[in-house]
Amino acid sequence: MIVFDVNETLSDLGPMAERFADIGLPAPLATTWFAQVLRDGFGLAAAGAAAPFATIADGVLRTMFGTSAPNRAADDAVRHVLAGFSSLQVHPDVPDGVRALAAGGRRLVTLSNGASSVAEALLTTAGVRGEFERLLSVADAGRWKPAPESYAYAARECGVDPAEMMLVAVHPWDVDGAARAGLRTAWVDRSGAGTYPPHLTAPDVTVSGVDDLARELSGGEPPAPR
Repeated sequence: MIVFDVNETLSDLGPMAERFADIGLPAPLATTWFAQVLRDGFGLAAAGAAAPFATIADGVLRTMFGTSAPNRAADDAVRHVLAGFSSLQVHPDVPDGVRALAAGGRRLVTLSNGASSVAEALLTTAGVRGEFERLLSVADAGRWKPAPESYAYAARECGVDPAEMMLVAVHPWDVDGAARAGLRTAWVDRSGAGTYPPHLTAPDVTVSGVDDLARELSGGEPPAPR
C-alpha cells in the first residue's frame, strides 16, 4: 500500500505565492507562511494537542499582517489565500505515476496534515481520484504527522500492518516519522539536489517523482496496461 503525503508531494504550492501578491504581501512570504504553519502544527503535536490545518493557517497569516498589511480587510485577505488550496494542480509527474502504480496492483491512499477535501479537489482535477482507495486526514487521527499516532491511524483505517505501507513524501521530516512508525519510505527529491538531512532516518527509496517511483517499484519496467 502506497501512502502519499499531499501538500507539496502531490500538489504544486507555487501558485500560493500569487495569492500573497494578490493581497499586497510579498510573494516569497508564502513559503515562510507555509513553513510556520507546519511549525505550529508540529508544536501542538509535540504538546499532545492538535488543531485543523485551516485554523493554524488562518492564525499564522494574521500574525504576518502585523508587519505586512494586506490591501483589503483581514478576513477577506485570509479567505483569498486559503481558497488557493482548492485550485492547486498536481506536479506533472503525478498523473502518469499514480496510474502506473495502480496498474501495477498497488493500493493507493493519501494521508495529509490538511483537509481531505483539498486532496479530493486536487486529485479529481488531475483525473486520478478514482485510483485512490481512501483520502485520509490527520484531523481524524488527533495528531499531525510526524507523530506516530497519525501513521498508526492510517494503518488501522486501511486494515494493514504499518510494515505493509510505504509513505511517499517530499518532506524528510515525514519520511523520518513514517520510518520510526514502522513504514517503508520513499523520498521524492524533485530538486535533484540529492541532499537528505543526515540527522533524519534515511528513506528506503529516493526518487525524482511519482512516475520514477512507479518505475522503481516495478523493477524499472513499465507495468502492463490495464
